[in-house]
Amino acid sequence: MGKQDLDIARAVTLKPIEEVAAAVGLAADELELYGRHKAKVAWTAIARRRGAPQGALVLVTAMTPTPAGEGKSTTTVALADGLRRLGKRAVVALREPSLGPVFGMKGGATGGGHAQLGPMEDINLHFTGDMHAIGAAHNLLAAMLDNHLAQGNALGVDTRRVLLKRVVDMNDRALRNIVLGLGGPVHGVPREGGFEITVASEVMAILCLAADLVDFKTRAGRIVVAETTAGAPVSAADLRAAGAMAVLMKDAIKPNLVQTLEGTPALVHGGPFGNIAHGCNSVIATRLALTLGDVVVTEAGFASDLGAEKFIDIKCRTAGLVPSVAVVVATVRALKLHGGVALTELPVEDVAAVRRGCDNLAKHVDNVRLFGLAPVVALNHFTGDTDAEVAAVLDACQQWAVPMEVSRGWAEGGAGSTALAQVVLDVVKGADRGAVRPLYTDDEPLTRKIETIATRVYGADGITVLPAAAQKLARWQAMGHGRLPVCMAKTQNSLSDDPKKIGRPRGFSVTIRDARLCAGAGFVVAYTGDVLTMPGLPNVPGAEAMDIDAAGNVTGLF
Repeated sequence: MGKQDLDIARAVTLKPIEEVAAAVGLAADELELYGRHKAKVAWTAIARRRGAPQGALVLVTAMTPTPAGEGKSTTTVALADGLRRLGKRAVVALREPSLGPVFGMKGGATGGGHAQLGPMEDINLHFTGDMHAIGAAHNLLAAMLDNHLAQGNALGVDTRRVLLKRVVDMNDRALRNIVLGLGGPVHGVPREGGFEITVASEVMAILCLAADLVDFKTRAGRIVVAETTAGAPVSAADLRAAGAMAVLMKDAIKPNLVQTLEGTPALVHGGPFGNIAHGCNSVIATRLALTLGDVVVTEAGFASDLGAEKFIDIKCRTAGLVPSVAVVVATVRALKLHGGVALTELPVEDVAAVRRGCDNLAKHVDNVRLFGLAPVVALNHFTGDTDAEVAAVLDACQQWAVPMEVSRGWAEGGAGSTALAQVVLDVVKGADRGAVRPLYTDDEPLTRKIETIATRVYGADGITVLPAAAQKLARWQAMGHGRLPVCMAKTQNSLSDDPKKIGRPRGFSVTIRDARLCAGAGFVVAYTGDVLTMPGLPNVPGAEAMDIDAAGNVTGLF
C-alpha cells in the first residue's frame, strides 16, 4: 500500500503560522494563536482591511460525484499552490470538516496526497473548537425553549409544533427521533424531539452568512423555534436567547488561518453540508481572503447542481460576491460511473463509458454558464487513469469549447497543477464579471424559485409540491418571506432527486415533500427525496480503523 494522506502530511514541516500570515500582510498581533500552526484572525485585522482592493474569486465545483467524492478540496489546494508557483499571492478559503463524515465513510476533508491543508489531524478533529461552539449555541437555544415550556409556557408554544431539534457533530441515526421530558413534572414537559448533525444547524448557516458578530446576533434572534396553537411563529428573540448564543460564538465567528503543505495561506471557517444546507465556507473568511490575495480559490459542496447553485443564489446574493471563473472538477472514475459502469469495475479501462459519462459533465458545464460564469474543466488525475480515457475527456471539452487541464495535485502538489493554474489565470483575465447573475430574482414566488432550480439546473420537466410543503410555502409567502432565496435539500448522487438516476437524467419531475423556514440564515429549505439531516454510520465506519498509541500518534485518519 502506498503512503496515506496522514503519512504525507506528517513528512512535511509546516511553517510557523506567523510566517504564513506575514506573507499576506497580517501582523503577529492580529493573530490569536492556537499552537504553532493555526490561529484565529482578530477582528482588528478584518476591520483594517475593509475597503481594501480585492483579488479575483475562483469557485471550484464538480460533476456529480461517486460515493468517495471527486477531490474538489484536493484540486482547490493544488490549484492555489500552483498559482503561488506562478508568482501569484493565492489564498485558499474552505469549509471545516465535520466529525460525522470523518468517523463515518468519508474520512478526512483537508485535501489529499501532496495537496493538503495542515495541520491535517487538528483540522479534521477538534480544530479551534468552532463546531463545539456552534453546537453549544444551538443547544442552549433548545434548552431555553424546553425550560420555557417547563416554567409555564407564557408564549403559548404548541408542543406539537416545536421545530427546533438539538444537534451533535456525529453521525447517529438513533437520535433522529426521540421523546424528551420523561420522568415527571420536575424533568420537563414530555414531547417528541430529535437531533440533527451540527453542520445542518441553522446556527451554522448563520455563522457562514453573517457579516460580523452583531449581524450574527440579529440573525440568531430571527430563528423560528416553534409555533403557537394559533400558528404564530416563536423566535429565539422571543425566548431572549440571541445574546447568550452570540456570547458562545464570540471566538468561533473569527476565521481560522492555516496553510497548505506548500505554505499557501488558507482560511478554513464554517462547514454547512452541501446536500442539506448551503455548502459554503463563511462570508467573513471569503471577504477577508479577497483582501489578502491576488486570487482566492474557494469551493462549494458537491456538484454544480448543489454547491455552485447555492454559492451564487444564496452566498453571493447575500454577500455581494462576484466570482470570475468556475473550475469544474471531473474524474475518469466518475465519468465511467455515469457511463453505466459498476463501482467494482471502475478500475478497468472503458473509454466508451467515459464518453457516455461526459453527458453528466456537460450538464455541469452548462450549469456554470447559466450563471454567466466561464467554466474550466479540471480532470483530477488518478494513477489508474489511462491515456485513452483522458483523451476522451479532452475531446469532449474541445467540442464544448471549454478549456481542460489535467490536475496531478494528489501526486505532485502545486507542481502538478501549474498548467491548470495558468489556464485559470487566462480565463480570469478575460472574465466578464458583469455577466455573473443569480438564477432568479428576489421577487419571484418561492414555488417559482424552486421550479426554476429544478428545471434549469437539474434538467427536470417540472416539480410536484406535496400538500404539507405547499401549505408552508404559501404561508411563508403571505408572511413576507417570499423574497428569500431557496436552499434545496437533495441527493448529491444524481442531478435528479433520485440517487439511482445516473448520467444526465431526462423526463423526470422533482418532488418537494417538505419545507423549512430559516429566517435567521435568510433562506427557505425545500426538501426532496429522502435526504436526512442526521446521517447514520455505514456498515464499516471509518472509526473502526482509527487508533492512537501511547505517544499520541494517530493512525487510520485519511
